Amino acid sequence: MRIKIIHTNDVHSNFDNFAKAVTLIKQHKDHDTIILDGGDFADFKSIELQGTRGIAAIELLESVGYDALTIGNNEMFNGVDTLEHMASNSPFPFISNNLFKKDKTAINGIVPSTILLKNGLRILITGSSPDMGEFNDGLGIYISSYKEAIIDEIKRNEGKYDICILLSHVGTFVDEVLAEEIPEIDIIISAHDHKLYAEARVINNIVTNSAGQYGEHVGIVELEIMNNNVKLIHSETISTVNVEKDEQIISLLKVNKEKAIVVLSQSLYELERPLWHDVVEENPITNLIADGLKDMLNCDIGLINSGICNAGAFNNLSNKKLIEICPSPLNPTSFEMQGKYIKMAIEQSLDAQICLGDGRGAGFRGRFVGRLHIAGAEIVHDGKTVHAIYMGTKPLEEEAWYTVASSDYLQRGSGYKCLAHNRNEKYRAEHIKDVIRLYANKDGFIEKAYVNRWKEAAEVYQ
Repeated sequence: MRIKIIHTNDVHSNFDNFAKAVTLIKQHKDHDTIILDGGDFADFKSIELQGTRGIAAIELLESVGYDALTIGNNEMFNGVDTLEHMASNSPFPFISNNLFKKDKTAINGIVPSTILLKNGLRILITGSSPDMGEFNDGLGIYISSYKEAIIDEIKRNEGKYDICILLSHVGTFVDEVLAEEIPEIDIIISAHDHKLYAEARVINNIVTNSAGQYGEHVGIVELEIMNNNVKLIHSETISTVNVEKDEQIISLLKVNKEKAIVVLSQSLYELERPLWHDVVEENPITNLIADGLKDMLNCDIGLINSGICNAGAFNNLSNKKLIEICPSPLNPTSFEMQGKYIKMAIEQSLDAQICLGDGRGAGFRGRFVGRLHIAGAEIVHDGKTVHAIYMGTKPLEEEAWYTVASSDYLQRGSGYKCLAHNRNEKYRAEHIKDVIRLYANKDGFIEKAYVNRWKEAAEVYQ
């Protein structure tokens, strides 16, 4: 008996590429085919997903005939409520054997495994999601051991299936170990670390494959099953570069984008004053974020880089404008840091070349790093040198520890490496754009955002 697996992984809502991938899927699928996704298909940078609570992704996958999907980290990033909404409204199974709510109860709509019947063959499909570490609590999730969960699913379904497929969103380096340690698995479709295999690999008689990232390739694995033994016949990973886009996908995207724009364009409220933006100069929209972070996380200071925003906000605010202004899915983050590292970052921020450095990566979807903006402190400088930083009336103490409200981007040292010297980090589930939404109509915050915190020495000493 033969079976063909066509798979994608880590598409990250690159739907133009996915439209090309679908053309390839339709060309290569036959009556022996099952179609699977290894997770991170739904990245909520997409306006289509933001405006439909993820249902646009379901419609795209359903139209192609996907049989199952495992849950990657990006499916989690819009919150448990959105994930439940997607999974509960999906005609194909959302699979994760190790993902739960924070209280360890099941997430509605998600199953630990499914048994798919294909040409009389019983195929057990289970899937594992990545542990987000310190982010778990902020996202409202609990992640159990993927290895134990896989073994439990295999035991729970013993005698009910002929072959076992693992959709793994924990990384190819982990999958190589799993192939050595769990011989009951027959096929592993890998994801999460965006590895591209030119063809499938066989490890300990287990077939493994990974199709790269962003819908740039489609993976195909053809197998022969005899007496419950799986033999690799053929595999390839096909580029989508020179492929025409599937018209059905383009049409679905257009319809869902129109729906999303209507929903997201609804005005949230009118702004008291315009919140203009600049990458290098101190500006009110970034000050507002710094003030909001300080208040939200109850810290000594708020600290954020102006590159978090791509533009200012004028007249009124809508969710569509928030996505356009601040598209990065970065989280409000609190941590403790010594004054000397805060000062070092502030000093670096006087250098326009650092502010104009390429900030892309690690969830950052702006272009430039940008100048640091601060709440709860004043900086005295002459344009080249920082003379003093005051916390109220007291100078910043270099060896003292302060609580800092910021983003996970800066907490990791991205953009300003010295900021990685921190401890006791805590993450919130909201995104930085939510700080703008929550504080741009809160009493006094826009007025305060217009108060400069960077003071030139001449102003201070007059």
